[in-house]
Amino acid sequence: MVQLHSLVVYVPESHAEAVLTAIGDAGAGRLGDYSHCSFTSPGTGRFTPLPGARPYIGTAGEPEEVSEIRIECIVEADVLDAVVQGLRRAHPYEEPAFMSWPVNGHR
Repeated sequence: MVQLHSLVVYVPESHAEAVLTAIGDAGAGRLGDYSHCSFTSPGTGRFTPLPGARPYIGTAGEPEEVSEIRIECIVEADVLDAVVQGLRRAHPYEEPAFMSWPVNGHR
């Protein structure tokens, strides 16, 4: 049995397709005879870059709001590191907001 993880990442709308492709190509979203499976939903990301930050969007010290896409998918444990590396390469933010955790489903 293969341990599965849930992965959630927030990305500006302009880069959602690039991130979806990168994580799918790295192995995220594989379910049986399907690949690149995910669920997306729109939302608003809020953050304030601190002094020393080099934000892709916004200015240090100024609150920012960005139209973002929440991407959710499953990832087999043995490819999780590669998926996160692909996510970081495709994501425009200096510090991408993402999280993962093991889920009860096994394959």
